[in-house]
Amino acid sequence: MRILGIDPGYAILGYGVVEADGSRFSLCGYGAVSTGAGESMPMRLKAVYAELMEIIGRLEPDTAAVEELFFNSNAKTALLVGQARGAAILACVNSGLDVHEYTPLQIKQALTGYGRADKAQMQAMVKSLLRLAEPPRPDDAADALAAAICHGNSAWHADRLAAAMGKGMSR
Repeated sequence: MRILGIDPGYAILGYGVVEADGSRFSLCGYGAVSTGAGESMPMRLKAVYAELMEIIGRLEPDTAAVEELFFNSNAKTALLVGQARGAAILACVNSGLDVHEYTPLQIKQALTGYGRADKAQMQAMVKSLLRLAEPPRPDDAADALAAAICHGNSAWHADRLAAAMGKGMSR
């Protein structure tokens, strides 16, 4: 299964694509979509959408994992990030991808076993799980890869549970 992870943002949106084979992951690509501070919000959203459509077409993911918003004290920033998140989800849906959403706590728990892991711990786990020489940069791309890995782990565990339940019910 090829999974597109997205760390939403309107100035910088991180993306990362991994191939999941059971509980093993390999890197397909990652990066960031950046928009200029001088651009209008509608033009920034258009850029996020268009670039994600191109990325989806090039990397051909099967599904998407999008980080849910963590509401900070700045409501205006949260609303703007929410708009970019909506543009990203629309690009995924218009490309035929199922979208799975995870909170930052769920992503941290899935990668480190600790829901309050710091950024350095998360980057170290992404580096380790993908067998990379260095943590992915920018941080937004590493966060997107973490979301993709989180979904891969979640799907793998769900498949194993379904198989176990199917075996148990057939006896």
